[in-house]
Formats: sequence, structure tokens, C-alpha cells
Amino acid sequence: MSIDYSAVLTANYSTSQWTLDGDTYDGLVWLDSTPKPTQAELDAQWPAVDYQNQYDYVSQTRHNEYIAKSDPIFFEWQRGTKTQADWDNAVQAIKDANPYPPAP
Repeated sequence: MSIDYSAVLTANYSTSQWTLDGDTYDGLVWLDSTPKPTQAELDAQWPAVDYQNQYDYVSQTRHNEYIAKSDPIFFEWQRGTKTQADWDNAVQAIKDANPYPPAP
């Protein structure tokens, strides 16, 4: 498993001062007055951060797809040229194509 320390630090230590040289814990330079988190602490936080990043990506993708694909059908339904079932099917197709990740 590859851990994105930058993502963990950005998500959970955004008010702390640090730099990261490279992709490993060894490259973490803690510049803050708070205690530096251990590698084990950051490793333990990774599954939740990874899940949230995946969830956010799917949410944004769905949002973009709704605007591009299902919203036009919604407005056609409102004008009477499509049915609610057409719109429901379009929304469901987007959800099916972009499932949320399983919770960690």
C-alpha cells in the first residue's frame, strides 16, 4: 500500500507548518511547535484520507455528469417532451457509472 503523506498532512494538519521532500515519511520536516506526528499515526490516518479523496472525486464527477446529461432531460421533462422516468433513468445511469467507494 502506498501512502500519500502529503494528502494526509494536508487533510489533517492544515494549520501546522511542515515541508515534505519526496514521498516518504523520512522527507517530512516538521516546522511547527506542535509535536510531529509519527509515521504510524500518519499511516493510520491514510485509509480515511484516501476514502475521502475518492468520495470527493466521485461526487464531483457525478455533479459534472448531472449537469451535462441529466439536467437537460429534467428540463425537457418540465417542458413535457420527456418523462420523469427518462430523467430518473438518466440520473441512475450516472450513479451506476460512478459508484461511491466502499467505506474503509
